[in-house]
Amino acid sequence: MEQDEKIQAHLVSVWRESKKFFSIGGKEGMLILTDKHLMFIHKTEAKMKWWQAIRQRQVINLLKSKNTMIRHDGYEESNLMIDLENEKNTQLAFDDISNILYQEKEWGSILLLEYENKGKHQKYEYSIAQDWVKYPAKEPTKYMKIDWQPFVQYIKDRQKFRK
Repeated sequence: MEQDEKIQAHLVSVWRESKKFFSIGGKEGMLILTDKHLMFIHKTEAKMKWWQAIRQRQVINLLKSKNTMIRHDGYEESNLMIDLENEKNTQLAFDDISNILYQEKEWGSILLLEYENKGKHQKYEYSIAQDWVKYPAKEPTKYMKIDWQPFVQYIKDRQKFRK
């Protein structure tokens, strides 16, 4: 992340699953769009109390308006820079993304993303969870129907090349 980058969209309660053969499970995190990068943060320094309040507010806002281009109070660029120090978090330049599209499923909306990261081809599916089960493992039980189109278009408009 560069010093002059600004957060354009910030989504919490994002469930990411790998689309590799024989892959099981997923991870919960935040999907953050800046003016130059797309980041998936699943190791954050944000406080649990903040996370719960923002997650509940996001559900209410997305039920009213399906727009994914939202920001949350209490998480700024300085917080993102701290979270990006953890190597487990993913930061992608827009041109590293080889394919990005969204689909509507009966159960919710998904964002499909393919990219090169550290020399490996990665393919993931992202969705926003509304409800969770915590036992025996944390997994979403209900997903949200949202509009990924402005999110996808923002990235495509800023890519220098497309495959």
